[in-house]
Amino acid sequence: MKILKFGGTSVGSAQNIRKVHQILNSDQYQNTLVVVSAMSGVTNLLEAALHRAASEDRAFEEDLHNLEQLHITTIEELFPVALHGALISYIKREVNKLETLLEGAYLIGETTPRLKDKVMSYGEQFSSYLINEFFKSKGLPSTLGDSKAVIKTNEKFGNATVNLPLTFKLIQDNIDTTAKEIRVFPGFIASSSNGYTTTLGRGGSDYTAAIFAAALHAEELEIWTDVSGMYTADPRMVKQAFAIPLISYEEAMELSHFGAKVLYPPSIQPVLEKQIPILIKNTFDPDAPGTRVSHNSNGAKRAVRGISRIGKISLLSLEGPGLIGIPGTSHRFFQTLSNGNINIILITQASSEHSICVGISNDDAEKAEELISAEFQNEISENKVYKPVIEQDLSIIALVGDRMKSYQGLSGRMFSALGKNNVNVRAIAQGASERNISAVIADKDVKKALNTLHEAFFEEQVKQLNLFVMGAGNVGKRFLEQVRAQKKYLKEELKINVRVTGLANSRTMIFNDQGIALDTWEASLNEGEKACPEQFRQKIKAFNLRNSVFVDITANREVAFSYAEYLSSSVAVVTCNKIAASSDYDHYKDLKDLSRKYNTPFLFETNVGAGLPVLDTLKNLVISGDKINQIEAVLSGSLNFIFNHYDHSTTFDQVVKQAMEEGYTEPDPRIDLSGIDVMRKILILARESGYHLELDDIESNDFLPEGALKTDSVDAFLEVIQQNRSHFEQLLKKADEKNCKLKYVASFNRGKASVGLKEIPADHPFYNLEGKDNIVLFYTDRYPEQPLNIKGAGAGAEVTASGIFADIIRTVNN
Repeated sequence: MKILKFGGTSVGSAQNIRKVHQILNSDQYQNTLVVVSAMSGVTNLLEAALHRAASEDRAFEEDLHNLEQLHITTIEELFPVALHGALISYIKREVNKLETLLEGAYLIGETTPRLKDKVMSYGEQFSSYLINEFFKSKGLPSTLGDSKAVIKTNEKFGNATVNLPLTFKLIQDNIDTTAKEIRVFPGFIASSSNGYTTTLGRGGSDYTAAIFAAALHAEELEIWTDVSGMYTADPRMVKQAFAIPLISYEEAMELSHFGAKVLYPPSIQPVLEKQIPILIKNTFDPDAPGTRVSHNSNGAKRAVRGISRIGKISLLSLEGPGLIGIPGTSHRFFQTLSNGNINIILITQASSEHSICVGISNDDAEKAEELISAEFQNEISENKVYKPVIEQDLSIIALVGDRMKSYQGLSGRMFSALGKNNVNVRAIAQGASERNISAVIADKDVKKALNTLHEAFFEEQVKQLNLFVMGAGNVGKRFLEQVRAQKKYLKEELKINVRVTGLANSRTMIFNDQGIALDTWEASLNEGEKACPEQFRQKIKAFNLRNSVFVDITANREVAFSYAEYLSSSVAVVTCNKIAASSDYDHYKDLKDLSRKYNTPFLFETNVGAGLPVLDTLKNLVISGDKINQIEAVLSGSLNFIFNHYDHSTTFDQVVKQAMEEGYTEPDPRIDLSGIDVMRKILILARESGYHLELDDIESNDFLPEGALKTDSVDAFLEVIQQNRSHFEQLLKKADEKNCKLKYVASFNRGKASVGLKEIPADHPFYNLEGKDNIVLFYTDRYPEQPLNIKGAGAGAEVTASGIFADIIRTVNN
């Protein structure tokens, strides 16, 4: 025999009741007992009506009308017209009885637990009656049972305790397990030995079904609901969550305790004792396999089976030297809360006995604080114990699994993953059975924490990267195209799922926590909200996504000076903007320190050499113990392009214009030609080599004619260099006479740095440097005479974008 329970959403409308009929209209359910909940929303409607009546508010009549109309509408949609009269008469007759009860509450201006149970029973009574009648109208052999006649309880109204021996006997005496029929029973409802209607509390319909299953030794208990089983995490918060095929009773109870709403823990107890499997199925997707709950069932052999949470939690802490070594203190603490009917959800106590901390519902927080303050009033007045402290807006997250105790390092993985994503853990608890590890965190971090842990324990090590990109110009466009083109490869080969979650240019910005479509981003950005760097940062903070990376593809000073805010929020920073790393040394060092403190990457490979691995190579030299003594470099792809193309067949100003048109210079070429860009690069190289250097310490040998850099516009600057063509021709002539080429060179030698235009002889490594290429020579203790040479394209949108992309991938392995 099978026992099936259908929840409120499963029977919440005529359409859904038809789905229930389709499920039961099968040979496998010829001998079945069906337990049903009230139609969705009905229990809340009854509770509201009773509350209004007891408050002497005649609005309860409107609630009654809505209740009646809901069921009449269901009848009209489910049944042929010929059956409407009798069915509607039944509903109206019962609603009249209900109205009499509510009128009584209205007249005396109060209610009682006994009256409330009587009123609340009508929801299941109505649904079971209509469903049974519908089954009969469809030709199914169905009869309506009376739960009150066979489930007997004490008179603790609202949450009655079942007399299981008596109940089991009544069920066994009254139900023929061999009959080929369907029996429909209302869930949630029972009666006392005196015949008073009682209810079984939260999860009562599940409990009803479990009682029938245990009493009748059912082969299986099926719980039909609106989800396809118990999930590895809440699918509303974790999109990658999936149904768990097999799970043990104990694991199911742990997950249910920590917020998984598919099952209510007490409802499992009767079937657990009889070792009857539970199958959780989806009424709206009956072909989905669902979750099977049974004894010691762990088909996947996973240590962690699920991640769950309880929201709206407060921490109550009691601390003080007077707690240490004083017998009975914990007893007083917990006894006080127990006497106040305050449920404790989590307990943690320091081994020094200096503090006791418990997790309780937010609703109980104020009352608990008052009770504990009163109980320990003397100790508090003598400063032996401090005033109890309440922290609110918290949640508990828990890893659950029977096999967790057999695996080492699970706690480390859990807290390491949370820490890397700036999720602060306020309290920790682990049961002696080691079936769960619980942590208390801020409500605002719950979604990020669940996704972080799900990624760490369930997603085959596929790491989600959430990119917030500022700058969608020449380099930004190519970067976004590279991300789009490589997305599939990264996921399949490197197990990295990259999505752009925020995007901004100088005018507008857009966000999508599920990822911005990279084939239509330009159209979307055109319709975005007004751009603001501070609001962009606040949006990232509000999203609070795991593995977030801020990608700066601007040359904006305000943006560069916001990095500290990102790093201290555990948001990685990847940038081609040189301003931050070449700012005051103290600011540069603060950013590096923040990166280490929060274990959050701060990467700026493209600050020097675009896509060339200059800084990465330098970092590896330093880490391995080598010392950088001297650096010689051509670090400006734009200047190298200009001087490689400047000859006697053209003019200097024409070559500059060509470099601007082809995108080798900044929009304002004065930035390149002033040498400030190269100064910043050699400064960054010196700092990354371990030297304390400021920008003002770098000697700059200007090659431009006087007044060129003081112009107030790009056009004026181009006009000045056009008027001084002879100045540049003279520089070129002098180099030609010496059989040299002009190169703009950056030098660093044991703490001193300079930049300037130099005449490079034919035997020098820089002489044959072509196009926009860069070259860096590192002279170190290991490379004293033959330097380590890095050479390649050092400018251009495509290579710069690829360097940014490479840094983003490095954040995964940080």
